[in-house]
Amino acid sequence: MAWRFALVIDPVASDEERTDYSDTLREIDPHGPALAVGELSAQRGDGIFESLGVVDGHAQEIGPHLARLAHSAELCDLPAPNLAQWRAAVERVAREAGRGENVMKLLLSRGVEHGPAPTAWITLADAPDNTHGRTAGVSVATLDRGYALDVPARAPWLLLGAKTLSYAVNMAAIREAKRRGADDAVFVTSDGYLLEAPTASVVLRFGDRFVTPEPQAGILHGTTQLSLFAHLEGRGFDTAYETVPAGDLTRADAAWLLSSVRLAAPIRAVDGAEVPVDRAFTDELNAYLLSPRD
Repeated sequence: MAWRFALVIDPVASDEERTDYSDTLREIDPHGPALAVGELSAQRGDGIFESLGVVDGHAQEIGPHLARLAHSAELCDLPAPNLAQWRAAVERVAREAGRGENVMKLLLSRGVEHGPAPTAWITLADAPDNTHGRTAGVSVATLDRGYALDVPARAPWLLLGAKTLSYAVNMAAIREAKRRGADDAVFVTSDGYLLEAPTASVVLRFGDRFVTPEPQAGILHGTTQLSLFAHLEGRGFDTAYETVPAGDLTRADAAWLLSSVRLAAPIRAVDGAEVPVDRAFTDELNAYLLSPRD
């Protein structure tokens, strides 16, 4: 990934109101040293993040991403971010993006251990080329997430609904999927229900009805999935959040992995078994997802 720009945010109180936050935003060298030795994001993964797609200089879904950042902060007992300040920072970084697709990461950590304030920064980089996945589709391996469907409600301290920096398990799952000959993984619960991919939501189509697993199952509520469902509802389709048996992944008329940067990648195989791919409809979905969305 080619890093293009980085910005440090000097946090201000969440209830501070002003119209200009420029004095709290500091450009830094994206290739230079930036974090203190005691930074807890590096030492413990103690922080949260968001990834925004940036298309032709337009940061996609800023509002939903900031709302999810605030939700993750609340779950992790981090100071509430000042969303007006973060929006100003996002808009500042977006001005550095040119034509094409880029990825912007928003990061908020607990800062230096025993330090006075959290650490916050934003990076901008060229997006990976997802053309092949969007057109040819992806194969997935289903992997046991290691907990039953009711665990998130019984053990909220596991932070299963927060987008934290602790992504070692997610990356290990992708490596395991590749060892099994697949492109990506899809998590399922130990009692047989569909969850999400390590870095994407899962959406299934049954006729004119689109379904995604319930966010209460300890998965991230995907911002791209939310936008897509609103778009589909506007076109007259039915959408639903449900408890989805893992077997529905192969019974669906079509299925996709969905994320802010990958957009809609059709699933073409599950655990080595080919499944239907609706290429024409996938092209329509990605045309919408590449359009400017606030």
